Amino acid sequence: MPLVYIVDDEPHIRRLASIGLKDAGFETAEFADGTSLLRAIGRQIPDAVLLDWMMPGTDGLTVLHQLRTNASTRPVPILMMTARSDEADRVQGLEGGADDYITKPFSVRELAARVRAVIRRQEYLTSSQEQVLEQGGLSLDYARRQVTKNGQPVELAQKEFELLYTLMKAPGRVFTREMLMNRVWKADFYSDMRTVDVHIRYLRQKLEDEPDNPRLILTVRGAGYRFRE
Repeated sequence: MPLVYIVDDEPHIRRLASIGLKDAGFETAEFADGTSLLRAIGRQIPDAVLLDWMMPGTDGLTVLHQLRTNASTRPVPILMMTARSDEADRVQGLEGGADDYITKPFSVRELAARVRAVIRRQEYLTSSQEQVLEQGGLSLDYARRQVTKNGQPVELAQKEFELLYTLMKAPGRVFTREMLMNRVWKADFYSDMRTVDVHIRYLRQKLEDEPDNPRLILTVRGAGYRFRE
């Protein structure tokens, strides 16, 4: 279930967007200002950010700039919400790094469609540009379905490979068990989450020098798992 952060100083706008996105199958978290958003992103990077343009204190463009200049958040799709109708302002936002924008008041169906589109576009770019991932002595070639550790091949089962790929393509990002279940097994949160833990254990046994003291696939207590940055 894709996770979307919604940032707006108006509670009714946040609530409207959240309800619409949840009805469309997204997971959401709401924030009233840019500071709380950036604090949350430090803990978990979302699949997309829905960002209000005009906010007291740190405005949307400033937050956008901070997200785009940070290596870990640069790939995150960002959709700006704005009450502005001036073309120059919209162009400024897009040139500043926004992937799309939607004008208030908005249709929740259109909002969900636009969020889904920017996530899909990013997934396509990621899959086409990052066919070979390298980190911590590991190399994962997605097209050839091959993994090597320090140049030596490692045999992984299909789900182990997909799980490793999901973690490696977003180093530092925290994935909950529910997110991994949805992305790798295409199952919902009613499924047995112990499946994720079992496959993480298998991966550690095959990839870590010390499986009981992992350096690559890390546990985030109370949250899930992440691949080291």
